[in-house]
Amino acid sequence: MAVESHGVDLIPAVALLGAGVVAVPIFKRLGLGSVFGYLVAGIAIGPFGLRLFKDPGSVLSVAELGVVMLLFIIGLELKPSRLWALRHEIFGLGLAQVLACVALIAGIAIAVGFSPPVAVVAAIGLSLSSTAIVMQILEERGEVSEPHGQKIFSILLFQDLAIVPALAVVAFLAPGGEDASANDRLLQIAVAGGAVALVIVAGRFLLNPLFRILAETQAREVMTAAALLVVLGAALIMQVSGLSMAMGAFLAGVLLSESTFRHELEADIEPFRGLLLGLFFLGVGMSLDLAVIASSWPLILATVVVFMTVKAAGIYGVARAFRNTHADAVRLALLLAQGGEFGFVLYANAAANGVFSSETTALLNAAVIVSMALTPLAPMLIARLLPHRENFDGVEKARDLNGKALVIGFGRFGQVACQALLARGIDVSIIDNDTDMIRAAARFGFKIYYGDGTRLDVLRTAGAGSAEAILVCVDKAEQADRIVEILKAEFALAKVLVRSFDRGHSIRLLNAGVDYQIRETFESAMRFGEAALVALGVPEDEAVETIDGVRKRDEERFALQMAEGIYAGRDLVAKQREPTPTPLSPPKRASQALTPETAVVAGEGSESAESAAGR
Repeated sequence: MAVESHGVDLIPAVALLGAGVVAVPIFKRLGLGSVFGYLVAGIAIGPFGLRLFKDPGSVLSVAELGVVMLLFIIGLELKPSRLWALRHEIFGLGLAQVLACVALIAGIAIAVGFSPPVAVVAAIGLSLSSTAIVMQILEERGEVSEPHGQKIFSILLFQDLAIVPALAVVAFLAPGGEDASANDRLLQIAVAGGAVALVIVAGRFLLNPLFRILAETQAREVMTAAALLVVLGAALIMQVSGLSMAMGAFLAGVLLSESTFRHELEADIEPFRGLLLGLFFLGVGMSLDLAVIASSWPLILATVVVFMTVKAAGIYGVARAFRNTHADAVRLALLLAQGGEFGFVLYANAAANGVFSSETTALLNAAVIVSMALTPLAPMLIARLLPHRENFDGVEKARDLNGKALVIGFGRFGQVACQALLARGIDVSIIDNDTDMIRAAARFGFKIYYGDGTRLDVLRTAGAGSAEAILVCVDKAEQADRIVEILKAEFALAKVLVRSFDRGHSIRLLNAGVDYQIRETFESAMRFGEAALVALGVPEDEAVETIDGVRKRDEERFALQMAEGIYAGRDLVAKQREPTPTPLSPPKRASQALTPETAVVAGEGSESAESAAGR
């Protein structure tokens, strides 16, 4: 019986949503991840499956906005200072990866009979990876902030930048392309530069006042509309100027990363990003032409195997040359071995300019799609090649905690800090992301929950919203900074006490508005110096007076540095030799010396090799 349509045809929408809802949970339960589920669902409902959709390109054209929003959210997480810190990975590791892979793949293509122009353009397209698929896999596995995750992101970001010169190469290699006017190329560069400048100026001087005005209206739907306007507007400006839409959204995100509205923007965009990315993966699955693969499967299979193997080998070699560990090099090589969505853009442009024949374009597009479909299997291969995986046996994740105090990090510092609270019978919730530590603490009677304190959703389930005091005791300064940023933005009523690492970190924390901070080594170093004086024959009361004088002078220097803005906005450099307490100084003498009993799990063992500056 035919379904009579009145108004909007809901069948495509229901089919898309139903395919994702059914396939993704099944494939996640099988351990294959959501991306693989979307791809298979796309094949099932596409023109080569149930034929509910005959034009996957129409789905992809809309779903590409999911990639745009993904880059915007990534940009929100990257402050300009942090992006600057990644410059060596972006323009060093990223550039080296693209050049090495282009050289290797083009060399093989020429060796098997392709002309140099075709080989070079094909190699450029195959050297680019899929930002959408790789970043989704990293997010699902919680590896975006890991060292290899940051390196992968840096390479992907450079690849997004590389699409512009890649299109210029296609124009140059096209028949008659070398005769193109130099003025035309200069004009294209000028337009692109102007577009970037426009987005930067608008981001720095217009967006924050705009969101401040809209926030006063207290209309949530208007804020959501404004967030979408910023993302799509920046993407449109870049697209019109010939640059990547994703790059425009990323740049807008970076410019808003220090905005007071950052977390609200992220929350507004996240649902759209998730749905559109799912549509993108469904569209890729629909585009997998099973008829073409069936008729030319030996050639397509050979192309996929050769280019993914060569690309993985090239990425591994470059990563090792940049002094990455074997494990990180393997992760980079396997996760970035596929082709990417920008390859479709490049190959379509090459076909339009007469560089590619229609057969070559179809072959390469099929190879890219097959490689993208194989990428969700990469984590399984990585697990086999790098068998060490975190064991969650006996570990409980943080859920619905409601302690009066929340402790984030249960290393050697957190263990000692917790004991005073526990001794007073205060209800304490403790989270840590080291499963070995959690199991070891359980043997001593401590209940520690697994949770990453740099994630807002984990902080909520760990009880940050109801805790009166939150103790940040993690062992990395950048993690502490990230946690403090979220706490001050989302849980302003809680007292925030933070373990500091050096002089510059102390100043950053005070500028961030924490209620109390102390460097981990300061008080123990003061007591150690006092004991040394006594051991050298100085009377105890004079030793105490001397240490009090050192502490007072140090507090004065610290207050002066705060007033003069020393170290503000940048990391500590190795210029200070003296340690620094917080202006909210602790008691002049510790009431009790550290004892062996205070080290309940990890002990007060030797510290890692760190800079002595500002300790």
